[in-house]
Amino acid sequence: MPDGTQVPECPPAKEFRHLMSTDTELKSSPSHPALSGLDKQVQGLRETGQYFFERGWSVGTSSNYSVVVNRSPLQLMVTASGMDKGRLAPNDFVRSNYDGNQVDAENMPTTDQPRSSAETQLHVVLARMEDVGSVLHTHSVWGTLLSDTFGDEGGFDIEGYEMLKGLAGVKTHQHTEHVPIFENTQDIPKLAEKVEKRVQDESLPPIHGFLIRNHGLYTWGEDLAEARRHIEIYEFLFEVLGRKLAAQGKLCPAK
Repeated sequence: MPDGTQVPECPPAKEFRHLMSTDTELKSSPSHPALSGLDKQVQGLRETGQYFFERGWSVGTSSNYSVVVNRSPLQLMVTASGMDKGRLAPNDFVRSNYDGNQVDAENMPTTDQPRSSAETQLHVVLARMEDVGSVLHTHSVWGTLLSDTFGDEGGFDIEGYEMLKGLAGVKTHQHTEHVPIFENTQDIPKLAEKVEKRVQDESLPPIHGFLIRNHGLYTWGEDLAEARRHIEIYEFLFEVLGRKLAAQGKLCPAK
């Protein structure tokens, strides 16, 4: 300083542990017996959570993910309740059966696993479809806004976009994809019944996913890779439609 005043040096900045998991942590194995032999599935869902967190689709403890680990009897590995999806640890998962109850590798009831996601029953009813190997649920900004904008109508259509071809079985941009919207509720068994009725209704066009109003997106695929792709496709389309409606003053209009 010009007047000779000594300015104290600032202490070195503290090192903060990065919020995301390291490669070494992602490759570590679960220790709970119920997750024995599921290292690959655990790593896949942990990487999925980190990726979705980075994209802003699964922030904080929102969202939940599952993969089918056995078809007969049906068993799923689903994220435990209340876990930060960008920092999933090897034991932040639960093995569940056909009814959504905790079981071990031998399909025997257990009580010492973490509490499973409150929405496990939604994963179960979707995984009961023979061609479903993974179910993913996200909470994005655009999905939330669209679910409220079209909530009173019970859904909306997306058509004319090339990215629709990223959904399984869709061959042309001229495809019309209907996105149903269910009202949000804490009564998950009742919501699961409505979802199951919709996906099994052969009189209606098949769907690849749905929204829960002011909540988030559910989609699925034959395996984790396909389910992840469906999330990417939906979230892209939601943002395109959301930005278009916002520019027109039609996104979440005042009621």
